[in-house]
Formats: sequence, C-alpha cells, structure tokens
Amino acid sequence: DPAAAEGPEPRVGNRTQHDIELIDPRGRTPLELAVSLGNLESARVLLRHNANVGKENANGWTVLQEAVSTGDPEMVQLVLQYRDYQRATNRLAGIPELLNKLRRAPDFYVEMKWEFTSWVPLVSKVCPSDVYRVWKRGENLRVDTTLLGFEHMTWQRGRRSYIFKGEEEGAVVMEVDHDKQVVYTETLSLALHEPELMLAAMQPTEEHVASRLTSPIVSTHLDTKNIAFERNKSGIWGWRSEKMEMISGYEAKVYSASNVELITKTRTEHLSDQDKSRTKGSKTPFQSFLGIAQQHASHNGAPILKSATPTNPTAITPEEYFDPSFNLEARNIGRPIEMSNKVQRFKATLWLCEDHPLSLVEQVTPIIDLMAISNAHFAKLRDFITLRLPPGFPVKIEIPLFHVLNARITFSNLCGCDEPLSSVRICSPTPSCSPGDAGPSLSLAPGRGTGWLRAGNG
Repeated sequence: DPAAAEGPEPRVGNRTQHDIELIDPRGRTPLELAVSLGNLESARVLLRHNANVGKENANGWTVLQEAVSTGDPEMVQLVLQYRDYQRATNRLAGIPELLNKLRRAPDFYVEMKWEFTSWVPLVSKVCPSDVYRVWKRGENLRVDTTLLGFEHMTWQRGRRSYIFKGEEEGAVVMEVDHDKQVVYTETLSLALHEPELMLAAMQPTEEHVASRLTSPIVSTHLDTKNIAFERNKSGIWGWRSEKMEMISGYEAKVYSASNVELITKTRTEHLSDQDKSRTKGSKTPFQSFLGIAQQHASHNGAPILKSATPTNPTAITPEEYFDPSFNLEARNIGRPIEMSNKVQRFKATLWLCEDHPLSLVEQVTPIIDLMAISNAHFAKLRDFITLRLPPGFPVKIEIPLFHVLNARITFSNLCGCDEPLSSVRICSPTPSCSPGDAGPSLSLAPGRGTGWLRAGNG
C-alpha cells in the first residue's frame, strides 16, 4: 500500500536530524520501515541523511537482511553500499582513539595460540592450530599468522603479516602476503577521504547482490544475558577444592561460563523454489553430518487481502500501524517469514591469572578490536572478552565458534620469556624474566626472522 509507505515520512522530515532513529510502536526505525515496505526512494532519502544501517530491529534482523528479504536488487544494492560506507567511516573515525590506546599501553611481544577442537571425532582429526605472533611498540603493531580463516567447511592457509603503523593524523595498514610476495597498503585517515568518492567506491558488484538474493539470510547470535561464571573444582568428592592450573608459567584460576546459547536463524522467504532446492542440495555429506535438528517456522497465519502488496501482504493501514494500542495480532509488514532456528547451549572455560603483567583492557583489547575488523574468529573472541568477566587476565580461553567447533586461545611467550626471539630485546636490570613481574620494558629489534616493519618495504 503506497499510503502505508508514506506514513512515517512526516515523522522524519519535520524533526531534527538526531530523531532520524526514532523507534515506532512496532520497534522499527524509519529506515527499517521504509526497507521492509520496499519503498526505495524513502530509503534513499533516509540514507542520504545518515540513517543508521547497522541497527537491528526488535527481532534481531539488520536493515540489510530485511532488504534481502524484499527480493529487490536495487534495494539490496543501495543498503549494502551505505552499510559498507558507514562501516568504513566509523572505522576511520575510531583510528585516533585506537592510536591513543596503543601509545599509552606498554610495549610487548606475545604469542596467541589458537587450537580448534570438536566433540565430533571426524572433525577433530582435521582441526588445525596456529600461533598468532604479536609485536607492539608505541603506536605500531605487527601480527603474523598462517591460518586465514574457515570457509565452506575448509581451512584457508597462507603466510600473512598484518602491519599497523600509527601516524599523526591516521594510520597505514599493510597486509603482507609472503607466499605471493605482495604487499597491500591502505591509508586509514578520515581527513584524506572525500565522502562522495568513498561512497562511490563502496558500490557492490551485481554478482555480490545476486549472491545475496539467491542465498538464505543467516543470523548468528550469542545470547549471554543469563551467563554465569563458576569456579571449577578439583579432587574427589568430600575433598574438593577450587581448581588452579599453571598456564604458560602463570598460576590461573579455572572458571566455567554457563547459560550461554548460540542461536542461528535462517530465513528463506525471498528464495525461489529452485534456489531453495539448490541450497539444500549443495550440502555435502560432511555438512549434513554436522547439522543438528532445526525448528522450522512459517509466519503465514494472517489472511492475504486483495488490496495487499508483496511487502504489505495483510494491507495494514498507517493508522493501524502507528497506533500503539491497536493489536495487529499475526499481521505484519514485509513478506511472510519462512525461518528455521538452531539453538545450542554450551559452556565456555576461562583460565584467569590475577597477577599477569599484561592488561586485557589497555594492551590486548585494542589489538583484538583491530584484528576483528577482517577476522571472524577474532570478532567472536572480542564479543566474549568484552563481557563482565571475573577478575584476572585470561591466559587461556575456550569458546565455541560454530555448533560443533570450539576455539582454545592461549597467551604465551610474553616478551620472549619462554623462547627468546632475535626481534625482541628485554631492557631490564634483572637478567631473568619471571612470571608475576610488573613486566620488563621492551625493545623490538629488526632481526632476520621477523623484521619489525621491514616487510612493508618490499
């Protein structure tokens, strides 16, 4: 109904710009409403006035996911372009604060060992491990890795270095591909980017849009609202005590985090029968073996009226929609949703050391934030460590990545204490490096093996 599409516009145009995110009685912002109704021009106007693409609606769906559900290529292209543009500008705007955090934090070298495990025997045999080597000096950072990611049930390998060089008004990021001997360089500075040129550069390809329109909409959410931390016990019944373990030379308390759910929702209402069949048929026996029972839900209960449109199938009027006391019952705007749910409850395990020389907030979190921009595994780690954890530094963490795959992350070889490196010199009056020290000062030398920032000159 065109009248329904025009309903919220006066509520936006006659208000100041900061009210552009006003939530309506049904839990949507004006942009979410315009997209759900398939009103391309309303969405375009709102996006030009900086409406937030990253917000989720009351049911946890993003604006882009709702755009895909309309099946409109133009709408998907528009929302995708502005989403990437807003992500890029937000990332650039956060660079000065990230640089300040790096400047204030003491220098260090540390290794993050990632081990992937599974309770499924066939999967556990092919699970890899990798060590991320992290050098931090001043506002400069380098991370080396050989494990690039996990896509389509296969592990992506390659020798890469990610180098972050802080400058006065921004930063330079270099990705060094040691296998191809190629360096990719990007300057991160909001002042150097013209908004119009930057927006134009975010134009998605037709192939990218088509891929989204012919694939299911998938949302994975870690529900931690009921999370509880409990000390693990050791010993036999009647003589049990709180468990302590030595991790990388540091004594750590062992905690379990329970009441955490990994919720995966999949929507298919925008897919043709052929796309649905292809999606089901493309699963390998390995993927089918990994799957767990799904709960299917189809929200088609309300009758379809003659005056309806594909994005307003029950012909809801603006008066009905914007009246908070009016009960829509099963009626809703947007296509009738076809959705399946996967819910997995799990326990995470943490090993926390209260006298560790590294600071989670000051030294480690900024690095994880930086890596999470392009690495999904680091994004999952960031989401977990930003919870309200018990006191101490997490020298070891075990968290789920997918419903059959866990990641175990261990921090070790701090400042080269366990295995000396030619690229790290300890500037300390004491000859030894013992756990529990306040932390020696650090000098990063070029060295043959790693070459601090040297790889960027190739």
